[in-house]
Amino acid sequence: MRAIVCDAWGPPESLTLKELPPPPLGAGEVRIRIRAAGVNFPDVLMIYGKYQRKPPFPFVPGLEMAGEVVEVASGVTHLKTGDRVFGMCGVGGFASEIVMRADMVWKMPDAMSWIEGAAFPVVYLTSYYALNNRARLKPGETLLVLGAAGGVGLTACEIGAAMGADVIAVASTPEKRELAAQHGARRQIDYGPARLRDSVNELTSGKGADVIYDPVGGDAFDECLRCIAWGGRLLVVGFASGRIPSAPANLLLLKGAELRGIRTAGWREQFPQEADVAMQGVLALYTAGKLKPYVSTILPLEKAPEALRILDGRQATGKVVLNVDA
Repeated sequence: MRAIVCDAWGPPESLTLKELPPPPLGAGEVRIRIRAAGVNFPDVLMIYGKYQRKPPFPFVPGLEMAGEVVEVASGVTHLKTGDRVFGMCGVGGFASEIVMRADMVWKMPDAMSWIEGAAFPVVYLTSYYALNNRARLKPGETLLVLGAAGGVGLTACEIGAAMGADVIAVASTPEKRELAAQHGARRQIDYGPARLRDSVNELTSGKGADVIYDPVGGDAFDECLRCIAWGGRLLVVGFASGRIPSAPANLLLLKGAELRGIRTAGWREQFPQEADVAMQGVLALYTAGKLKPYVSTILPLEKAPEALRILDGRQATGKVVLNVDA
């Protein structure tokens, strides 16, 4: 099988395309012919050795993929050969074939393309888990989304709007703000930590945001603590800015606010049935026409280093996907 291999920590250019033997199939697993693979910012962190998970060398990056089931092991009852599926694999997605746990694989809706399928599971499940399970977002609440034109940011806008929230998108350019508006953000503000607090308070008549979705961290996180509503929930999704911030406890006390960490992989591993219920909720929104994955860049498998460099340079909007069939 063809695969993009990481032999040592380093930049995207250090990855190589190799021919590897197909992995063995174990009980409770399925073998999938990969048609497309989603590219995510954690993939970038992983190849640099900066992610919380550090696979042993050599390894194949790739958190998610979409493809066709070609072999099913004993103990698997919800999937069969020929099923069109997507899955969250953690590693191994940048390849033409993968073997993975069947409980991390879901059937794709008939209307979903391979490219959409590869762009779907990580970002949509993350945002649904964050907003539905962790924040308990209510209709009419104000949802502030940082990094709103990025992979997870756009899905937070969409899901928040589908749940009845008043979505305010934070993005750095007019084009990115317009994209967020097309995906459910009724109002948008320019990204700039020095102005974020004032802008949010102005748009909310001084109340602040009930729920804040933050995949950025850094200075923006600091400002979010100062424009959160009483009883608000600040969702810590990631640190794309590069700085992991600290929260002054007095600000949480004064606002009666909560910090809630969002680590989808850990939740999914500990509570797979709960994660499955959440994924069915996301798929129901997709089937109802309320979600539309936005893919800005599609590249062939051998150009995985270029795809990762796009994310590393903060140049992507929406999702970047590798077309393994190309």
